[in-house]
Amino acid sequence: MLKIGEFSKLTQISIRMLRYYDETGLLKPAAIDPQTGYRLYSSDQLTRLNQILTLRDCGFTISEISAMMGSQSLLPALIEAKQKEIRQIIAAEQIKLKRLESLKQRQNQGHFADPVQIVIKAVPACHVLSLRRVIPDYYAEGALWQAMAAFVQTERLTAVGQAFSIFHDEAYQEKNVDVELCLPVKQSGKNQGDFRFRDVEGRAAMASTFVCGPFSEIAGAYRAFVCWLEENGTHLDGPDRQIVHRGPWNETDPRQYLTEIQIPVRKEAEVPLG
Repeated sequence: MLKIGEFSKLTQISIRMLRYYDETGLLKPAAIDPQTGYRLYSSDQLTRLNQILTLRDCGFTISEISAMMGSQSLLPALIEAKQKEIRQIIAAEQIKLKRLESLKQRQNQGHFADPVQIVIKAVPACHVLSLRRVIPDYYAEGALWQAMAAFVQTERLTAVGQAFSIFHDEAYQEKNVDVELCLPVKQSGKNQGDFRFRDVEGRAAMASTFVCGPFSEIAGAYRAFVCWLEENGTHLDGPDRQIVHRGPWNETDPRQYLTEIQIPVRKEAEVPLG
């Protein structure tokens, strides 16, 4: 039996961590000296300690390690989940690296913001199947699109144009986003629950730009409209729209997503006073 200090020195694990593992139940001492109260460890515990250290170095939390040590059957699923989590972190960090490289290049050229090409175009009116709900945040549209797809299949509707989203909130919402999904359809049908058939008005002047890349890039494009509106003497004139031309359903690489932002505008002279 080794005292905690001896075990600490030989295993290169601090006394503080050994005590923590004891408190959490991950690695209890083999015995407690009844005279001194010292924690005592044995060589038989090295295997369990190595398992703990291996899982810790793989990024698992203490609670996750406790669950895995308590039930080996959980190990494959938790390993797979951790792999997915780390891949997502790596992908996010790679995006940051690319942004930093782009920022460095723009700074060397005397520019800071990415050039965003914004054009004015007319958007015709259309008859759509509409699904409008309040969702937790801007990234929670997926479930609504699945519901829309199921409804279209059940009702045997025929789409005649590109689906789009209308965002009805007057200001940016961190949560509880009022969004309406619209799918242009050939024929109308009976309204059912949140599913409605309605006409979406056309717009003579819609400021439009495209964003290539993951959805996290969209915010930067919106910010570009600030300068553009001021330079062109225009104002917002209604809820903005988004069209995802390439997304999770037809593109596996988020870097290749293609989103179109449409913002209805009108000239300052056309804005009513008061």
